[in-house]
Parts: sequence; structure tokens; C-alpha cells
Amino acid sequence: MRRDVRIGVVTSNENKFMELKELAKDFNIELEQLKGEKIEIQSDNLEEISKTAAYLAYLTFRRPLIVDDSGLFIETLQNFPGPYTNFVKNTIGLKGILKLLEDVKDRSAYFMTVLTFTDGKIIKTFNGIVKGVISEEIRGNSGFGFDPIFIPEGEKRTFAEMSLEEKNKYSHRARAFAKFADFLTSYLEKV
Repeated sequence: MRRDVRIGVVTSNENKFMELKELAKDFNIELEQLKGEKIEIQSDNLEEISKTAAYLAYLTFRRPLIVDDSGLFIETLQNFPGPYTNFVKNTIGLKGILKLLEDVKDRSAYFMTVLTFTDGKIIKTFNGIVKGVISEEIRGNSGFGFDPIFIPEGEKRTFAEMSLEEKNKYSHRARAFAKFADFLTSYLEKV
């Protein structure tokens, strides 16, 4: 990248911001948390939610920024909670999800992040997915959200049992951010 870049991150979630900030170090991208409520439309489409939130945030902050929207999709539950992940976490919580999966053998799930970048000229999305399974019990003290019940493919530990560096080797957010960083490098060479 020909110069250091400072990108705003619209989130009130400190954990999410810290994950993104850690990821950005590898790409010489400086992130600044933009305080303000991310406006989310009601939709069953993460990309639509993320793009709309980025557009609306740009109208407020008028600077290059990213917005990230993520969801946990449990295949046996017809991809529930999906885009309603935060609401479900705040209502039935981890124990509620485990209760829904009692006596269920197929616990396949995936996390998906849609990260949207805008600088007022373009709006571009980057997806990251990590497949895995829902654990039988809550495990670990790290991370946030559904990390204590999600085991990524190739692991025996939940995200919450991993350090941030270990989690970022698998993470849906890390995969989306890497795609964004690759794009940003070539995009900045053109502007």
C-alpha cells in the first residue's frame, strides 16, 4: 500500500472494533472507531443491512468508513438466527440456542460477516464465512456474542476458548477484512 490509511469503523461494539483493529495491523490500515448508533434496517439479507447502514453512516460522518454486519446461521434451524443474531443473543441467549438444539445430532452452523466499505464514491461489500458446529455446552471466556458455543471446522475448541490471534485464523470477520484490505490496496493506487 503506498500510504497509511485511516478508515472509520461504525460500531458501538468494543469487542468487534478490537478484532478489526487487530486485523488491520497486518495491512497498515489504521482504524478509528466512529461513535454513533449504526442504523440497521429490518431485512433477512445481511448484505442489504450492511450496505444500507454504510450508506446512512456516510451521510453522517462524510469520510471513508466500514460497517460490519454478522450472523450465525444454524442449518437445522433453517439458518436461524441469521441476520437476527444480535436480537436472539439479547433475548434467548446462548442457553436458549442450546435448548433449541437439545437432542439434535446435526449441529452444523456457519458465521457470516458482510463488511461494507464506502468513501462516498463507491459502496463495496466483502463476505467472510466460517463453517463449524454448535457445541453441546457453553465453553470459554474470550470473545463475545455466540463465540462460547461455536466450534470452527478443524477445531475442538469454541471461539471463546481461543486467543484473539487464534480466532482470527478462522474468523469470518478476518476473512471479510482480508478481502477488503486487498481491495483497498488496489483501489488507493487508482485514486
